Amino acid sequence: MIVFLTREAEHDLRRIGDWIAQDSPRRAETFVDELVEACRKLAHSPLAFPLVSGHERTGVRRRSYRSYLIFYCVGDERVEVLHVIHGARDYETILFPDSD
Repeated sequence: MIVFLTREAEHDLRRIGDWIAQDSPRRAETFVDELVEACRKLAHSPLAFPLVSGHERTGVRRRSYRSYLIFYCVGDERVEVLHVIHGARDYETILFPDSD
């Protein structure tokens, strides 16, 4: 199974790197690499992490890495990473803007 990062996920990773780089450019680079590796590891056991509570019908799953949440969907041949978001953010409005 392959792992595909959406444009949104790539944008999230750039923003995370930019934020961390304000204090430590070197750590920003290594931390983003760690997040990307956490995404890649989803290929080995994509169903190991839970569906997002309250939104199970969407098929969106969530895994954590440190203070960040990786949101993804599992297809027949690939894992699609939708977003990488800090756990303190209101992820539901980002992932499910039309939900009530």
